[in-house]
Amino acid sequence: MMTETQLQAEAYEKKQIVKEYRNLLKSLKGNLNKGDKKLIRLAFDMAAEAHQGMRRKSGEPYIMHPLAVAQIVAGEIGLGPTAVIAALLHDVVEDTETTLDDIQREFGKPIAQIVDGLTKIKGVFDVSSGAQAENFRKVLVAMAEDVRVILIKIADRLHNMRTLDSMARPKQMKISSETTYLYAPLAHRLGLYNIKGELEDLSLKFMQPDIYRDIAKKLAESKSKRTKYINEFVKPIKEVLNESGMSVEAYGRPKSISSIYNKMVKKGVRFEEVYDLFAIRLIVDAPPEIEKQECWKIYSFITDFYKPNPDRLRDWISTPKSTGYEALHITVMGPEGKWVEVQIRSKRMDEIAEKGFAAHWKYKEDVHQESSHIDEWLNKVRDMLNSPSSNALELVSDFKLNLFADEIYVFTPKGESRLMPLKSTALDFAFEIHTALGLRCIGAKVNHKLVPLSHPLKNGDQVEIITSGKQKPHEDWLNFVVTAKARAKIKDAFKEEKRKIAEEGKQLLEKKLKQLNTSLTNENTNVLLKQFKISNLTDLCYHIGLKNVDLAELDKAKVVAGKFVFARETQSQQQFVDFEKEVKQILSKNAEVTIFDSDNSAKVEYTLAKCCNPIPGDDVFGYVTATEGLKIHTTKCPNAIRLLGNQAHRVIATKWSKNHEVAFLTKIKIVGIDEVGVMSKITEVISGQMKLNIRSISIDTMDGIFEGEFMIYINDTSQLEEVTRKLLELPGIQNVERIEKS
Repeated sequence: MMTETQLQAEAYEKKQIVKEYRNLLKSLKGNLNKGDKKLIRLAFDMAAEAHQGMRRKSGEPYIMHPLAVAQIVAGEIGLGPTAVIAALLHDVVEDTETTLDDIQREFGKPIAQIVDGLTKIKGVFDVSSGAQAENFRKVLVAMAEDVRVILIKIADRLHNMRTLDSMARPKQMKISSETTYLYAPLAHRLGLYNIKGELEDLSLKFMQPDIYRDIAKKLAESKSKRTKYINEFVKPIKEVLNESGMSVEAYGRPKSISSIYNKMVKKGVRFEEVYDLFAIRLIVDAPPEIEKQECWKIYSFITDFYKPNPDRLRDWISTPKSTGYEALHITVMGPEGKWVEVQIRSKRMDEIAEKGFAAHWKYKEDVHQESSHIDEWLNKVRDMLNSPSSNALELVSDFKLNLFADEIYVFTPKGESRLMPLKSTALDFAFEIHTALGLRCIGAKVNHKLVPLSHPLKNGDQVEIITSGKQKPHEDWLNFVVTAKARAKIKDAFKEEKRKIAEEGKQLLEKKLKQLNTSLTNENTNVLLKQFKISNLTDLCYHIGLKNVDLAELDKAKVVAGKFVFARETQSQQQFVDFEKEVKQILSKNAEVTIFDSDNSAKVEYTLAKCCNPIPGDDVFGYVTATEGLKIHTTKCPNAIRLLGNQAHRVIATKWSKNHEVAFLTKIKIVGIDEVGVMSKITEVISGQMKLNIRSISIDTMDGIFEGEFMIYINDTSQLEEVTRKLLELPGIQNVERIEKS
């Protein structure tokens, strides 16, 4: 029998569930009729019954999750009742006894297909890297068939990230890395800029909590000052706009924490030195037929008051992004000598900027010229999926290549425009027009001037492709093409060539085996692959065809009862097998490797990765490599997102021992004003005050500024923070930062 407290808790939970359900209906607003409302209630009842008794890690009833996902789908993405019903049911088939047939019988085929797509892509990245990539292909297939599948999946991931606090630290790291690796780029590509920013912010919060908290704190502290500045900036413009009779909303919005951090890292500056911490948006209420000229009119009013930076004008009204995004972006010199970014949009443009694909679809009938960009991109995805390429990992790499790319417009000789990723080459453009054109391309004329295949194109270039029937793809083409389509088609051409060579190699191998009175059985194939250290039969035959594998080596083997027998594996091979066994034992016990701990229960050899040079105090993880044992990386390592997001099965939880007396060679860069005695002051802080050993110093000076790199021995991050603070207190020192790459 339930206690009074338990009864009260149950009543409270039921009340919260009903509240969230009503909020869901409100988020659909006018996009709902009686029939839709009935089906949504049926979907809610089915999900609530299916998840009865189930709870999330946070302790709340599981039904709160599909309700939250459905609210994001309706309120933040702007999809309709069909997607909301699918969102309510998205975990039902996977987690309960409800079947797809049950869903199709109650809700019809379209909703059943969306739920099926969501079920198929559940658990992406949960197993080996090959299977991860194959699951990624499933994601793309589902998106190509019905983009609502991915929109709901992004909503699902957003709610999981918002409630990630209840997860253990290793799980937080894994999910955050997946989010940065796949979901944020997909949200960006589908025009969900707000969601993309929040996903990246939440990922930073869990992967690098100290950095996230520091920037969030500084943003909060500067809020009132920022608001005052925005009001001062906007005041004269609003007065003129009101006089002109235009209906314009104006507000300032801080940049996302992750974008601020990325600028700090990219430009090597502190928070205080990031000038564009916010953007001011001016949104005009105007009908579609005059919205473009109204936006330019606002631009004219702004530049009457503030001087624009001509290099920072972005006209995405005349040439929208492929996501459907339209706006004028200008940067002007505002009060107090500060650069300010201003974004000018109509209400329609703002809805597309906020809700991406869903809003684009809503306005498709009204704006014919821009409506096809996302459709074209989805067609390219379908084209990639139809490629004969069998390597799913390559598909992941090629697809991700263009998710975040900025774009340019390039023209054919007849004046037709093509939207291409920034830094696209003449060869990329050839493949964009037609695969056959790309494969036969020998050069191009850009603006009537002859250029090589690798020539990078600029916005507005007019390109004529030159071909030859004798041309064949070259391997170095992959070094400079940037579009996923070009890379995929070039690789396909190489695969066809490789297939022909492999076929010739196989014939040579079978002929040799016949001479030795044996044949290419499965057992012999495995022996040969092991002997020549090649992963599969096709690659072995290919190398035989290229004469990279000498078949005379087979004469050294014995043939016993039709089977090859080579010498036993080397000691180094055996050592690697033993290491693999140790790692598997650790993984099976969910053990945690403690670095520099003499009592470490997980006795595994490890090395510190040179790509990020971790030191005690850094947030780290262990990664099992194929040939070099366990490597320790920082979570800020440039390789961390890829390893944690796409190779999570090889990651081992790792922490530093609290007792260590090891000094680590660490590189710091110091920038300041070049004046007499500055070097002696720096060395006095490092060697005199901090008692740290300096291994080497490299100094470069130019125009009164010096830049020095110091290799010093550090015990941990707290010691590094102290020496950084002391150096920044010296007069003339502008910046001190740790260089993590070797």
